[in-house]
Amino acid sequence: MTCRELIEFLDEYEAGAQQPEVRAEFERHLRVCPQCRDYLKTYRDTLVLARASCEEHGDRVPDEVPEDLVRAVLAAQREGGAGH
Repeated sequence: MTCRELIEFLDEYEAGAQQPEVRAEFERHLRVCPQCRDYLKTYRDTLVLARASCEEHGDRVPDEVPEDLVRAVLAAQREGGAGH
């Protein structure tokens, strides 16, 4: 599984967009695995913080984000989009 596949799965899970049997299987695992429940909670908390940051800053990247990080994201997007 790639990082992208993981994020897509979790995004679909959070949106309730998965097939019922897929969701049920994942939830069976969550019931018995505290480590995965903790990870999912952290993922959800991160989404909440990211959305709050976007609401606070609008389309502008916050000043505390290093310029090198912004350039790396832009470069990755260019590279990743080249074959699509």
